[in-house]
Amino acid sequence: MNPQRSPANVQTLLNEHRFSAYQWVVFALCFVIVLLDGFDTAAIGYIAPSLIKEWGVTKPALAPVLSAALFGLAVGALAAGPLADRLGRKRVLLGSVTVFGVACLASAFSGDLQHLTVLRFITGVGLGAAMPNAVTLTSEYCPDHQRAMLTNAMFCGFPLGAAFGGFLAAWMIPHFGWRSVLLLGGVVPLVLLVGLAVLLPESVRYMVIKGWPADRIRRVLVRIVGERAAAAESFVLPEAAAPAGAPQSGVGIVLSRPYLLGTLMLWLAYFMGLVVFYALINWMPVLFKDAGIDPQTATLIAALFPLGGVGAIVSGWLMDRYNANIVIALGYALTAVSIWAIGQAVGHVGGLMAVVFVAGTIMNTAQSSMPALAAAFYPTRGRATGVSWMLGIGRFGGIAGSFLVAELAARHMGFAGIFTAVAIPGAIAMLALLIKQSAHPDDPQQRRAAAGSVAAH
Repeated sequence: MNPQRSPANVQTLLNEHRFSAYQWVVFALCFVIVLLDGFDTAAIGYIAPSLIKEWGVTKPALAPVLSAALFGLAVGALAAGPLADRLGRKRVLLGSVTVFGVACLASAFSGDLQHLTVLRFITGVGLGAAMPNAVTLTSEYCPDHQRAMLTNAMFCGFPLGAAFGGFLAAWMIPHFGWRSVLLLGGVVPLVLLVGLAVLLPESVRYMVIKGWPADRIRRVLVRIVGERAAAAESFVLPEAAAPAGAPQSGVGIVLSRPYLLGTLMLWLAYFMGLVVFYALINWMPVLFKDAGIDPQTATLIAALFPLGGVGAIVSGWLMDRYNANIVIALGYALTAVSIWAIGQAVGHVGGLMAVVFVAGTIMNTAQSSMPALAAAFYPTRGRATGVSWMLGIGRFGGIAGSFLVAELAARHMGFAGIFTAVAIPGAIAMLALLIKQSAHPDDPQQRRAAAGSVAAH
């Protein structure tokens, strides 16, 4: 006689079982998506000096093409979150990877700045839809005690992709021209698409929330925890069910009174972080070249900045154990200091390389930790919207950063002055997270205790 099946708490199953090979597959696929996102997003900054030379455009004229993908990123992220909370994470991921792969491939054949600008916008729409759903899907397959560390480790794909793009661009552009960088950025996602369609599962938490058949949920969980899932009759989540009259849509949850101030502070912090990131990633090769460094060396030094993002793994470990808001706020405070220091290091290539790497490590550690912070802040019903809207609103900070440096250069501000101005948003991001902490105190012990309460969905 078979034993009677009982409901199983999905998160408890994930918490009490080692991180399985199947979860590593989910992690790896999402990591590659975010890596390609970083590569394609940063590619335009690395090819900018070649565009100036080949098409004879001025630096201020580059601002639209440098920011076009960021407008697309914002549109894609704002649209994709509500879609993913309604249709599922996997469907939106597949569609978004298709869009940014095809558009990046087409942009390699642009004949002028206007065509490239349009195609970079379309590329951005796909990129903007892909990243938040990769973050959400990874987060929802993680055990509670490792969620921030694993989500941050996955998100490290973005700065690594941006850095990898810089090293590749420094080698590819002299040999094959700037178009080869965009060709590579388009072909690889389309190849990856096959693996995503076959191997990537839907979020198990999403399936529970949406009331998918228990057999479909069980098939996924058996590949993670084995017989413990096979013995369950139904599946539940450690979240309180939404009370009567409470918002049910992702947008409604994110903008509801209990979450609104935290939402606004997350938006402000991420916005300011991307002002810093895109001001530097798009303009450092040009600024270093103008400071007397040869173009190839300038590109290599600039590539050190996003490479430092691997420090987010350490930040994630700290976030799982200590106050996550304070951990990231400290990172933004140190970001402001280190970005200012870049402006003081001109004239000493060795010192400049060291300062750029340290600044990149600190800045990208803080910025790469933000999606994990947002994913932990929102419930499953609104998580994809919460993460993607933070990323989408933040992209306007990237646009502002691109135009900020263009405007400062047009006003003939010096090298040190530009980096001093770019450092200020780091301090603003720190203040935003301190306000969030005041309104929504983060307590790791309460987080772990909350994971034990079970409500059926």
